[in-house]
Amino acid sequence: MKTVAIVDYGMGNLRSVAKAVEHVAPDASVVVTADPAVVKTAGRIIVPGQGAMPDCMRELKARGLAEAVVEAAAEKPFLGICIGLQMLFEHSEEGDVAGLGIFPGQVRRFPEAAMHDAAGARLKVPHMGWNQVHQTVPHPLWSGIDDDTRFYFVHSYYVEPATPELIAGATHYGITFTSACARANIFAVQFHPEKSATAGLQLLENFMSWNP
Repeated sequence: MKTVAIVDYGMGNLRSVAKAVEHVAPDASVVVTADPAVVKTAGRIIVPGQGAMPDCMRELKARGLAEAVVEAAAEKPFLGICIGLQMLFEHSEEGDVAGLGIFPGQVRRFPEAAMHDAAGARLKVPHMGWNQVHQTVPHPLWSGIDDDTRFYFVHSYYVEPATPELIAGATHYGITFTSACARANIFAVQFHPEKSATAGLQLLENFMSWNP
């Protein structure tokens, strides 16, 4: 039986992620856990998250989960969602806080000067709602998902990888920003697949069958 641990560090809509995974992989064992030992023994790891980066990093460390997440990202099929993508990087402008440093690069706030559409109308921050994701590289987690499919976003910050090889998807909102990253056994997205209808469920199903 496939086992997947959804990491609970007190941030994010964990139950909706768990329900979505159970829907696409009914034979899998899905556990929402704050126990580092369970994270270390699970076959697959999902790190979702909503909220502020300083709170997320503080809670990860306080619960003893930071080390377990770093270990999992080194060797297991790993899916990061929203803050679960941002925490993989070295540093965030949100609270001037260090991330886990698994990926080189920074987390930036959307620049106010660029927040307008093609007609000049102001764009709100946070970026909230449906937007297209352009697939910049082929990847097993994009299987069955058309390029430029729309996914659901809620965020005020975006990742800026130091190496373009990490970029697996891009989205335009005032600027073109990285909305998916991939390397080896890690795939991480800025959008919320659990809130993204059929395409989001397809991505989660692809993750559950992925053998990097």
